[in-house]
Amino acid sequence: MNAPEHFPETAATFVLPGPAGALEVATDAPSAAAARAGTAVICHPNPVQGGTMTNKVVTTLERALRQLGLATVRFNFRGVGKSAGEYDHARGEVDDALAVADWVRRVRPQAALWMAGFSFGGYVAMRVEALRETAQLITIAPAVKRFHTGGPAAPACPWLIVQGEADDVVPPREVYAFAAQIVPPPDLVKVADTGHFFHGRLIELRTLVQEHVRANLPPLIEPLSHRERGWGEGSGG
Repeated sequence: MNAPEHFPETAATFVLPGPAGALEVATDAPSAAAARAGTAVICHPNPVQGGTMTNKVVTTLERALRQLGLATVRFNFRGVGKSAGEYDHARGEVDDALAVADWVRRVRPQAALWMAGFSFGGYVAMRVEALRETAQLITIAPAVKRFHTGGPAAPACPWLIVQGEADDVVPPREVYAFAAQIVPPPDLVKVADTGHFFHGRLIELRTLVQEHVRANLPPLIEPLSHRERGWGEGSGG
């Protein structure tokens, strides 16, 4: 099982080697005119509660960030879909996300790494940010108490938290209390009358994310010829 040597230029699905075996991955890329020097890795909610990379909040995040010009990567944690292994209570899932992030850095070394996640995936994204250089952290209803141990640490990058105020899975008060301990504080957006899965509010969620991270976007990629990209004849060496 070999990882792709280049980031696909169009929507693609494939497997990457992970710590517990194959990891099922889906990538997509923005239009060439909108493309920016950044890649977003998006982590899905808890596998034991049916979370997968096709979750609607995850795909909403993916579309929001791709529309802003970022290349995107979704993946299934171990034991989900075509990914090998078994659920590991967030420990192994952090390792899975690190493997994906490390592949992104290999194939797009000049691109800023953005980490994003929903619920359980929000916790995983927070852990990856602490272990890998990250330009932006985005967490939607992050599971800050169930899996987090120790005191919260301020990320070394801008951090957006979006929390539904009627969430019955991740208690909003836990997220608010957690965020209040962070210095400097994250950009915390509270969405009134909204449950955990943002039913009926996904378009609003997409717009909120875009509005709150737009100022932190990496630069546009200047168009290059095939030869300059290394695709032309005699470009090796």
